[in-house]
Amino acid sequence: MDVLMLSRLQFAAATMFHFLFVPLTLGLSVLIACMETAYVRTGDETYKRMAKFWGKLFLINFTLGVVTGITLEFQFGTNWSRYSAYVGDIFGSLLAIEATAAFFLESTFIGVWHFGWDKLSPRAHAIAAWLVAGAGNLSAVWILIANGFMQNPMGYVLRNGRAELTDFMAVIGNPWAWNQFVHVVSASFCVAAFFLMGISAWHLLRKQDSEFFQRSFRLGLYTGLIATAVVVGQGHLHGNLVAKVQPVKLAAMEAHWETRTNAPMYLLQIPDEKGEKNLLEALPVPGLLSFLAYNDVNAQVMGLRDVPAADRPPVTVTFLAFRAMVGIGTLMPLLMLFGFLKRRDIAQYPLYLKAMVWAMPLPYLGIQAGWVLAEVGRQPWIVYGLMRTSDAVSPIVTSQVAVSLAAMVLLYTLLGAAGAYLLVTAARKGPADA
Repeated sequence: MDVLMLSRLQFAAATMFHFLFVPLTLGLSVLIACMETAYVRTGDETYKRMAKFWGKLFLINFTLGVVTGITLEFQFGTNWSRYSAYVGDIFGSLLAIEATAAFFLESTFIGVWHFGWDKLSPRAHAIAAWLVAGAGNLSAVWILIANGFMQNPMGYVLRNGRAELTDFMAVIGNPWAWNQFVHVVSASFCVAAFFLMGISAWHLLRKQDSEFFQRSFRLGLYTGLIATAVVVGQGHLHGNLVAKVQPVKLAAMEAHWETRTNAPMYLLQIPDEKGEKNLLEALPVPGLLSFLAYNDVNAQVMGLRDVPAADRPPVTVTFLAFRAMVGIGTLMPLLMLFGFLKRRDIAQYPLYLKAMVWAMPLPYLGIQAGWVLAEVGRQPWIVYGLMRTSDAVSPIVTSQVAVSLAAMVLLYTLLGAAGAYLLVTAARKGPADA
């Protein structure tokens, strides 16, 4: 375990833990704003109770997200100072815009929303809710534009030994960033949908406040039905972009070793990374890989053997992360479709309601697998084709990273336990104490 590996583990642990809270913030904030809008338009007190109950869970989640997110930016100075020095002219400006134009707006109006129930008119309070939702998703735009530069660098020139910004519009118009934004935000709505449906199903099974939780369940169901369809459809488009910009990642995703046209996809595969082959290739679908990559069954797909081993990502991890993401992305719309078909008498299907309680972690796991695929599949580059991860790490000693990593894991474990306890306790109480 050298400084590079420990720094990678530390950033991965911090990012993955932080991103347990971000998707629910993005999706649930919009749904709460919709609840408040429905209350303003109809005057139905149930919608107000819904906004208050789900808003309480949102605030617990948001607080943990903020606390765990702040440490991420510090790591660019502590663990990745060479990276910051090399691309800080571009990356730093994007993070600064995110903080001043989005996060400050979100954190200000979430205070207005939380403390303003008895001080603002319903319409003004709903506007505050929409400002929180809009600012949160605007924050995601800037973060993903920054990540998009790392995946597909644009709008820069190498000068004085570093990358300097030359075309800001090229950076913010990066097609990778916007493809990723649609994919991440639609996945975040999946998280919010499963969150609403899982907690509502738990209460419906116990026949507690049935009208309240039936409305919440239906809102989650309709949201999830649309969001899962967008995730699947846009995922294919993003795959096309991966094939164009990062063909090595595509080859690792499919453990595709030999360049060929009419490339098949194997439904059963076991990659042998060291042997540069697959131990098992079964159930081939001719031309499917070529079609998924380039929308042409006869297209040529590059194999991993055409790339030096030093320029390949970890194949097994990338391969497994992709299959986990796709498997979960296939199961989620099937659950949504069944719920939509049985929506009129959903209480008559207790097994489905129990399944939705247990299915709450699915979109979380899918998103985590997606980020492992995105970041591990980009290796050995921290900025694709421009800067290697090994060149980006800070000149510090191993013990410094090891101690801070151990302390961070301990602290985050305690925060995670506290957050889980608060969320579960508030969810079980229901809307009475919201």
